[in-house]
Amino acid sequence: MPTFSFERTAPLALDEAWRRLTQWPRHADVVPLTRITLLTPPPTRVGTRFVARSGIGPLAFDDLMEVTLWCPPADGEAGLCRLEKRGRVILGWAEIEVRPGPGGRSRVVWREEVRLRFLPSALDGLVERTARTLFGRAVNRLLRRE
Repeated sequence: MPTFSFERTAPLALDEAWRRLTQWPRHADVVPLTRITLLTPPPTRVGTRFVARSGIGPLAFDDLMEVTLWCPPADGEAGLCRLEKRGRVILGWAEIEVRPGPGGRSRVVWREEVRLRFLPSALDGLVERTARTLFGRAVNRLLRRE
């Protein structure tokens, strides 16, 4: 399974960076051809479930996710969220960490393991590069938008 990570620094307070990254419906605004449906009522906590539906018509698929770790930043300390991917097509996990950065900024660390069911492992490198690019751009946009 391809695993990747990347980091971003944002001129935002920890709480604001966390909010921008963990309001799940906002992800649909920055990932093309994607809709987010919350399956559990807010607020987010361990056990929160949502689905990202990506694609068009018969080429669409669901990425079902569940929050398995929810530790928002508090008192200037880092926050960490872990999502388990439990869909029919996409499996794996993602972690979003927001920690203090230089000069009062926030440092975001995104780690993810992604596996596409039915795709041979020979394509893991392509999946990793594509996912890193897609999620990296999405995080950039989420951190820029209020």
